[in-house]
Amino acid sequence: MQSELIYQLALVALYPYRLRQAHQLLHRYGTAKAAWENADEETKPLAWQRAEQEAEFIRKHAIQTWFCTDDNYPRRLRECPDRPLMLFGKGNIRHSEGKFVSVVGTRRATERGKELTRRFVLDLAQLCPDVTIVSGLAYGIDVAAHRAALEAELPTIIVPAHGLDRIYPAVHRQVAVEALENGGILTEYMSGNEPEKMHFVARNRIVAGLADAVVVAESRNHGGSLITAGMAIDYNRDLFAFPGRPTDEEYRGCNDLIRLQKATLINSAADFVAAMNWQPQEPKPVSQPSLFSQSDSPVLALVASAEEGIHINSIVMETGLNYADVASELIMLEMDGRVRALPGGIYRIRI
Repeated sequence: MQSELIYQLALVALYPYRLRQAHQLLHRYGTAKAAWENADEETKPLAWQRAEQEAEFIRKHAIQTWFCTDDNYPRRLRECPDRPLMLFGKGNIRHSEGKFVSVVGTRRATERGKELTRRFVLDLAQLCPDVTIVSGLAYGIDVAAHRAALEAELPTIIVPAHGLDRIYPAVHRQVAVEALENGGILTEYMSGNEPEKMHFVARNRIVAGLADAVVVAESRNHGGSLITAGMAIDYNRDLFAFPGRPTDEEYRGCNDLIRLQKATLINSAADFVAAMNWQPQEPKPVSQPSLFSQSDSPVLALVASAEEGIHINSIVMETGLNYADVASELIMLEMDGRVRALPGGIYRIRI
């Protein structure tokens, strides 16, 4: 007898870009199993095979899952008509506790924009220590928000545009690994999905939908942060923007949001908290992260046996596995806190 998880994954694989149709089936038939059995698609055999592969990946790497009909599906996202069918997570994710603020902005952030983001998050941590910072790990404002949250010991949730078998951009891998201890990574994409352009646009609705409010820290007159802002408006989320001078190209998007009365102008975290009518609370104790169980693998055994570390190419040669599988395994081991990535493609066991 197949588990409900397999049917859930099969629906995700069958309708990767037709959410409305999948949601209609679920609304009509109630369960993923019943929806799957009543779906009339020629690609069902391929989708089922993909689901079985993903179920093994989930089991092997202790991935958390939330299906849209589950009681523990993120409550804010549940309100969104285009909510993901399924979410996959890694880390210490508490997606419905406390307050959630998404901080977004340009990838080509100025030093002023990055410092403004850092100051906003650090000050917000003092005023509302029960807040979680959400963003997308991109260059510029996104990663500045995540780093500031880590610095302030706030939970931070990364929403990537790909599956959990990779980190993009790779240069931000350490930020992602640290976020797993207090927050984590949350995505709607199965393993094997690469960071394609359309995925970035789609993931922005999760960044907007997860939050009580969205803050645009720095934005030109186009780009992903303005798409996220538009989604926040559609979802009836509070939208805020930091202003810039009229001559500042990098703040033209923010200024337009304020001028058109789509976003509330703020100059500080105090302005934001006052506008949200939030009252400061006592800091909550942060629970200690748990290392996810994972069966030992040839990759882990090789890394553990190399006192000075081992290069990824050597692991590929000695295990006979292909490079992509080894790279994926190393990322998961690093996320679990079992190995450490060193410069030059070297990996060592974490003591």
